[in-house]
Amino acid sequence: MNIQKTTCTEGTTMSKHVGKPAPDFTTEAFVNNKTVKVSLKALRGKWVILAFYPADFTFICPTELGELADTYDTFKKMNTEILSISTDTAFVHKAWHDNSPTISKIKYPMVADPTRKICTDYETLIESDGLSQRCTVIIDPKGIVRSYDIHDNSIGRSVHEILRRLQAAQFVEKNPGLVCPASWKPGEKTLKPGMDLVGKI
Repeated sequence: MNIQKTTCTEGTTMSKHVGKPAPDFTTEAFVNNKTVKVSLKALRGKWVILAFYPADFTFICPTELGELADTYDTFKKMNTEILSISTDTAFVHKAWHDNSPTISKIKYPMVADPTRKICTDYETLIESDGLSQRCTVIIDPKGIVRSYDIHDNSIGRSVHEILRRLQAAQFVEKNPGLVCPASWKPGEKTLKPGMDLVGKI
């Protein structure tokens, strides 16, 4: 089985979740060297990043999860929790954590989805393999999906872009009526849509 070569989901799936309540779940996760119960609903009031990935003991996945681990403190200062999710069990997460120097840095919960229900609800499941596609979901404090990005498993994510999208989502939440243009970063100019801007950008 080659988990690095899969077909992307169609764009209609991506747009289906944005602006809608995030599917809730309660399941086991490995964190701080123990297994705990994690509930998405219990994280209301915080921003949440769901980082779906294919499997433990793979190749691209640790580079992504390691980047998230390196920037975890930055996300926490932004009132944001990170949950990585694969179809592995919490025991497999622990084994990977104990054996990989990169994964051993992780302090955020590593969610277990052996029943594939979470992946099915978020439409990331590759049914033929029983694994998840590489997908990033940003959920606001009210439990609404604000960003949903899914792509081929051979392409690694950029944590810097995830952070930028989170910053933009938090900005527009605090500043109704303003929008963030392409490649916007905090401190840069934003736009206020209106008839006076039509055809002038």
